[in-house]
Amino acid sequence: MQCRPDCGACCTAPSISSPIPGMPNGKPANTPCVQLDAQQRCKIFASPLRPKVCAGLQPSRDMCGANREQAMVYLLDLENQTAP
Repeated sequence: MQCRPDCGACCTAPSISSPIPGMPNGKPANTPCVQLDAQQRCKIFASPLRPKVCAGLQPSRDMCGANREQAMVYLLDLENQTAP
C-alpha cells in the first residue's frame, strides 16, 4: 500500500523515543514530527537519519483506514494500548 497524500498520521500520532533530526529527544504522541513538509510527507524518508522505528512502520489498510482521521484514531488507540 502507498502512503496517502496529505496524511502524515503515522508521523503525528505515535510517540517516538529515538532522536529525530530537529527533535533530539524524540517526539510525544499526537505531535507532528518536525520533518513533515507542507504536504505531510517525510523530508528524511530516504535518509539514513530517519529513525528505524519510522522505517519499520509500513502503511496497511488496517492502520491507514479510508482517510487521515481514521488513521489518527487507529494510531492513537495503538499508542494508548502500548503506553508504559
